[in-house]
Amino acid sequence: MSSAPADGAAATQPATSGARKVYVKSYGCQMNVYDSHRMADTLASSGYTETSSPEGADLVILNTCHIRERAAEKVYSELGRLREMKDSAALEGRQVRIAVAGCVAQAEGKEIIRREKTVDLVVGSQNYHRLPELLARAHNGPVVDTEFPVEDKFEHLGKPSASKIRTRGISAFLTIQEGCDKFCTFCVVPYTRGVEVSRPAASIIAEAERLADAGVREITLIGQNVNAYHGQGPDGRTWTLGKLLERIAGIRGIVRLRYSTSHPRDMDDSLYAAHRDIPAVMPQLHLPVQSGSDRILAAMNRGHTRAEFMHVVERLRAIRPDMAFTSDIIVGFPGETDEDFEDTMRLVRDVPFTSGYAFNYSTRPGTPAAEREDQIPENVKTARLHRLQALLEQQRHSFNMRSMGACVPVLFDKAGRLPGQMVGRSMFLQPVHVMADAAIISTVADVEINEINSNGLFGTLVHAPRAHEAAAMELQKA
Repeated sequence: MSSAPADGAAATQPATSGARKVYVKSYGCQMNVYDSHRMADTLASSGYTETSSPEGADLVILNTCHIRERAAEKVYSELGRLREMKDSAALEGRQVRIAVAGCVAQAEGKEIIRREKTVDLVVGSQNYHRLPELLARAHNGPVVDTEFPVEDKFEHLGKPSASKIRTRGISAFLTIQEGCDKFCTFCVVPYTRGVEVSRPAASIIAEAERLADAGVREITLIGQNVNAYHGQGPDGRTWTLGKLLERIAGIRGIVRLRYSTSHPRDMDDSLYAAHRDIPAVMPQLHLPVQSGSDRILAAMNRGHTRAEFMHVVERLRAIRPDMAFTSDIIVGFPGETDEDFEDTMRLVRDVPFTSGYAFNYSTRPGTPAAEREDQIPENVKTARLHRLQALLEQQRHSFNMRSMGACVPVLFDKAGRLPGQMVGRSMFLQPVHVMADAAIISTVADVEINEINSNGLFGTLVHAPRAHEAAAMELQKA
């Protein structure tokens, strides 16, 4: 999910001689993008404005991800480049502060300060609501804050202005759940993000309403295990994700809803019903499977079998025949045999996926899988990965080709590269390009697809934006 004061006291007060600039670089998942936005929102009350480049910034924050191997080394490499920038700024009489946030910060802690003296602040993924206070403390020396706090960070974060929301576009991420209780043997998330915690529904609804009032038309609800959501509802009862989707779908202006990332174990009846009954819930789902081998799924501690994963897919397609799936798949998990890998290939053919994210297994220090002695040689992993990626690419191309000649509803969000070209997304997140007036942005219009290439779908407008359909939707919500 992305994006120095002269003295510590000034860090908690608005700037008096021009706003200071903060640059936030986000690595990894959608949740980091959301977190980066909220960091910038929280710092706005201290006089910081976002900038799109580290050059000229007074504060640079690296919001890090720890999922893949060598993630920490990538951060240290970036810090080396920032050290040079910080030293150059000092020669000009300008102070630049460097902060490392997110999951690498949570995992590495004081080691980051030890290895890279240019860092002023290390702040864990649960503590960035304290940024103004921590920056003030860092005036007296480097600060590390990676302890899991007692308070709910979401209640202490700065709220973005309507103008800031508009600059981020008509689609927005909204975190509703954090942490993980699954303890897959390859994953560091339970250690860097903590146990599963769900935000109160009222807080989420209020944030969704602010987004909609500022022009957001599509919201993606996000969490490490988003469909494990079990927050307290305004009625005092525990709400499921299905119930929350139903409530947010009733907010005026919201025309599309998505959620990510899901776990196959956490699909419940209310969520199946949401896909059946709520038109705003898109027929597209990112559902990580990780492997098609029951033996490897058990070694991963995934808590489901191949058959149980396929049951979820089949039940959703029974409800929505147009349902599309993407997935995450790990290749070369310790002990994976040729037959295990062929099981994965068979599962991918059986689904099939509209696209997928396949990766070689990488050891994460501190996880059970990293301690196994039956690690797979890199050349074997890479050969398997190339085969799987070729299959996934073939499936993606086949899925896109089925759109040829079809009439596709598209939510338009920005201008394209060519003069007069507008770009939007299909229900399945395919980019769609048409020639149209800029007034089409933030509306849904039907497009007849007449060309497909590696950059997406191309077509012509079938008719004007669905003003009559939008009006009907608003009357239904009123």
